[in-house]
Amino acid sequence: MKKLLLPLLAALLPFAATAQLTEDFADGEFTQNPSWTGDAASFQVTSQQLQSNGPAATGTQLQLVTPSQAATGGTVWEFWANLRLATSSGNYADVWLVSEQADLKATGNRGYFVRLGGTPDEVSLFRKDATGSPVYVVNGTDATLNSATNNLVRVRVSRSATDVWTLERDLAGGTAYVSEGTATDPTHQRGFYFGVYLTYSAANNRAFYFDDFRVQDTSAPRLLSAGVVGAQQLDISFNEPVAAAQVAASYRLAAAGAPAVTAAQRDATDPALVHLTLAAPLPLGANTIEARNVSDLYGNMAAGPLTVSFTYTGTAVAPAGNQLLITEIFADETPVVGLPSSEFLEIHNPSATAVLDLAGVRLLKPGQTGNPAVFPAGATLLPGEYAVVCGSTRVPQFAAYGKVFGLTNFPSLTNAGDQLLLRSRDGRTLFEVSYSDTWYKDSRKKEGGWSLEMVDPANPCAGIDNWTASTDASGGTPGRANSVRTTNPDRTAPVLLRALAVSPTTVRLFFGEKLDSLAASNAALYSLTPAVAITRAAPIGPDFRTIDLTLGTSLQANQALTVTVQRATDCVGNAAGPATSATFGLPSAAVAGDVVINEILFNPRTNAVDFVELLNRSGKYLDVQGWQLGNEKPDGSVDAEQISSGAYVLAPGQLLLLTTRPDIVQAQYPTSADPAAFLAMTGFPTFPDDAGVVVVFDSQGRTLDRYSYHEDQHLKLLDDVNGVSLERIRADAPSTAANFHSAASSAGYATPGRRNSQQQDVAGGGQQFSIVPEVFTPDEDGLQDFTTLNYQLDGTGYAATVTVYDAQGRLTRKLVRNETLATSGFFQWDGLTDRGQKAPVGYYVLLIELFKPGGGSKQEYKKTVVLGARF
Repeated sequence: MKKLLLPLLAALLPFAATAQLTEDFADGEFTQNPSWTGDAASFQVTSQQLQSNGPAATGTQLQLVTPSQAATGGTVWEFWANLRLATSSGNYADVWLVSEQADLKATGNRGYFVRLGGTPDEVSLFRKDATGSPVYVVNGTDATLNSATNNLVRVRVSRSATDVWTLERDLAGGTAYVSEGTATDPTHQRGFYFGVYLTYSAANNRAFYFDDFRVQDTSAPRLLSAGVVGAQQLDISFNEPVAAAQVAASYRLAAAGAPAVTAAQRDATDPALVHLTLAAPLPLGANTIEARNVSDLYGNMAAGPLTVSFTYTGTAVAPAGNQLLITEIFADETPVVGLPSSEFLEIHNPSATAVLDLAGVRLLKPGQTGNPAVFPAGATLLPGEYAVVCGSTRVPQFAAYGKVFGLTNFPSLTNAGDQLLLRSRDGRTLFEVSYSDTWYKDSRKKEGGWSLEMVDPANPCAGIDNWTASTDASGGTPGRANSVRTTNPDRTAPVLLRALAVSPTTVRLFFGEKLDSLAASNAALYSLTPAVAITRAAPIGPDFRTIDLTLGTSLQANQALTVTVQRATDCVGNAAGPATSATFGLPSAAVAGDVVINEILFNPRTNAVDFVELLNRSGKYLDVQGWQLGNEKPDGSVDAEQISSGAYVLAPGQLLLLTTRPDIVQAQYPTSADPAAFLAMTGFPTFPDDAGVVVVFDSQGRTLDRYSYHEDQHLKLLDDVNGVSLERIRADAPSTAANFHSAASSAGYATPGRRNSQQQDVAGGGQQFSIVPEVFTPDEDGLQDFTTLNYQLDGTGYAATVTVYDAQGRLTRKLVRNETLATSGFFQWDGLTDRGQKAPVGYYVLLIELFKPGGGSKQEYKKTVVLGARF
């Protein structure tokens, strides 16, 4: 029997056994020279043809493969087949021309195959990617194989040097080929196996015949690229595997005086990569490498010279902080806009001179389990160069974009946001970015298919101000300068946001941007008033926005202190001056009433969110870590969410605005919101739009404050209460409906993080009853929108009825009816009548009837108030 491998030079072994072949099964077997493997027991050679002989069971799938690395331009595949059956969706044959894996059934296998049959009864060429269903390269004519018993065909497929595929067939089994079409597809450039893959029903287990397999590559290799690995090491890549034996004399540098090539070694795992060793260091600047008389695995020789240019700027050095940047993030790959459907990062070397040695650099997310992604030995990044970083199995998807690093354990990128780190081999932080989907600044692009791009690589420490969605039509710019790139310098010195006593001997400082960690570690830059010795300053990585100060003596609880920073330098060199400071104190335990609900928005505008504002009305410093905000339901159960998982201390009198989306609240109330008072919660209780109960619990589950709100508590004159908050009137008064009022229109109908528009600080005078203000204008402009009747009594046990009359003595409003009083408090009149209508402008008398139930005594008081209007 005759099996012929085209003769190759002995130097090409061991790859010669996997190269071109002619197989006609003339020797009656298929287990040697070359060896076919797979479901070998389900095939036989009959009359010098390969015949299927598998189980007689519907849905059976058989495969048989042999090594073959021919895949690139200049390759021609031929075979003869006869399918003695009626082809259908359950009866067809796939002849794999190029397969990455020996298992043709593998879900993640990649390559190209010719399908004979199937539902269209056609001869077609398909491409198979690692994910998804096979796609047509050439869609053949339907009903070509339309016989029920004898579908004879000879097929020829060719691939040109420019990746143009041509599919031909002869239905008589001869060589009078008819074209089924052509198409360009450069996707897969490597393969390792050729084979057949059969699918059939029970009656057709012996109905597949094959013969005359022939794979021939007639094109010489082409030189694609050269990369500097070291001062005396150069790697060059070809478009296909080359001969194992390489001769140093085949390669030379074209520049005058350039060192000679002393050794040429093909890579152990990538036969298209050759490592060149030089006699002396490379000269700086542009150069060209020439290759002559280089053969591929099949004996095709490129006489040459083949040339490719490269630039050498010096010996590769390990990157320092912010010398290796992440400049593009593709976290949400669907829907596809134009980029490959795969997550990636882009890294950049911003230096104009330094070659970066990336070996051992780690890419990771803080807190991730398992091993980080690590750049391999020999990985470099040239001055000004960009490269794509992706998962190890996704490299072919990005091959067209230039340099690609496929890393094992590439971290999954969360669509909504993540923190990413580049760390040196010795553990130093090289670059950190904490991105968020708010950085897109485009609601459409935020939904997927678009990358986030850094605006100015010279401003690497900035966050949202220096990132935005790509404007490139494809959705991103992997491997090249960003589409949004422009000058966006950071000229602002770092700001001290707040200070926190983590323990009696540790104070943590929070800054608005990343700091120079070396400069920030100087303890002499920090001081405390009253004076407490600072023995150590420790910047906290990986983002260096926080500094821990270690104290020489312990702090006392609730003692107000001021920390002063003489100079703070950010990571691009901006230094703060004059000194900046923050006040803090060591917190103590909260009790009920220390913190109260100060404002609530429970019926936000369309596309807005709820918020609740808290007020620390105590004289203590209080840590809200572990506290919960909840909505008490009618059945007594509580829908609660944690306010803060980390330490967050409220100073006496401090406001705290709670919401899940501070950016939306600030956008809705731009003139009233104070961003410094906001704390973003990861979840938020559901507060109904009509009525509910807001509850605040401490870390032990004890109730600190409770407020029952209702939409009827809003000013009746308001036509629309959507987006209008209810504000607390007096800090020291109880959390009841009488102590809340609709926020003023002049303040934008809410004051998140700022003093309430309806706040009253003074009850007014020392009289038993007083009116504040004595003239009010209920027009929701935030100025005297209501009046309060304040009282101070000489004891407990009193009850009161309060009635409002106009100047003619006519009843206007029954304000209070037999209400039991505390020793001090107030009643609110919003200027409305009992019918809910605004009372006319004029004088009004508040008749107060004060009595002690069961005591028989009754006293009457009258107070005059003016209801006015602004003109």
